[in-house]
Amino acid sequence: MRILVTGAAGFIGSHVIEALLALDHEVVGIDAFVDYYPREVKERNLHAVASYPRFTFAELDLRTDPLDDYLDGVDAVVNEAAMAGLMRSWSDLDLYVSCNIIGLHRLIEASRRAGVSRFVQASTSSVYGRDAVGDETQPTRPVSPYGVTKLAAEQLLGAHVANSGFPAIILRYFSVYGPRQRPDMAYNIFIDAMLTGRPITVYGDGLQSRSNTFVADCVRGTIDALTHAEVGEVYNIGGGQEISLREAVELIAEATAATPRIRYEDARPGDQVRTWADTEKARQAFGYRPSVTPSIGLREQVEWQAASGSPRTAEA
Repeated sequence: MRILVTGAAGFIGSHVIEALLALDHEVVGIDAFVDYYPREVKERNLHAVASYPRFTFAELDLRTDPLDDYLDGVDAVVNEAAMAGLMRSWSDLDLYVSCNIIGLHRLIEASRRAGVSRFVQASTSSVYGRDAVGDETQPTRPVSPYGVTKLAAEQLLGAHVANSGFPAIILRYFSVYGPRQRPDMAYNIFIDAMLTGRPITVYGDGLQSRSNTFVADCVRGTIDALTHAEVGEVYNIGGGQEISLREAVELIAEATAATPRIRYEDARPGDQVRTWADTEKARQAFGYRPSVTPSIGLREQVEWQAASGSPRTAEA
């Protein structure tokens, strides 16, 4: 297959591309390098695939640039492009609306013109709201502008499915972590702090929990959904084990052989309290079974950050 992957230079997108190339697919990657975290970090994510003859890359913006040429001959689209992060969404809503809704709208229209047969949309557990616990039937009540725009993106796709049979599939990712995790994300920040002897800031009491998804499990679920999921359906993609933030810090401390210095501050607006993904629907549809536990996955992320010297970020 010839597959277009947006957000190609990002954390998850770059892993998806590597996995698709390993399966002998032809991949077209696009990324706008929107000003969110250092460009050189994203460029480094693509070093491993830059020389592959079945991979082509273009820097373009879904919101403004012509897209049709890049969709020529494309069989399927994996849309990993989005403006992520909760806190900035409170102060720059226009950016989140333009990236997460307007850009998606233009990509859908170009995909329709190209006649793609599958379109996988990366969504998020943030659409559920403060507590994301259970299966895909739980209410969607986002508590951040970021979550609102991602839910709007899902609904936009749903409208196209209902009106024209657009071949969209929606995956709600739960707290993805692992090598190449974005430098603004909590585990990356905690690991960097412990590797360099700096204190950690925890917002809230540290008892908030996540069913973290190791990136390899996330990628495997995404690729299996591409070929086996049912059009028009929504699937949770999560980890199999729920741990608190304090437990995650303990696992990182063990992997880094460091003693964490933690300072607590008030919880931030829009942060989720608890997430636990029921992934039975994905298991039945395309055999999704997360296999990497937090203790193993966090150790892999620690080893990657220690080897790569990932960029320092002050707080999470």
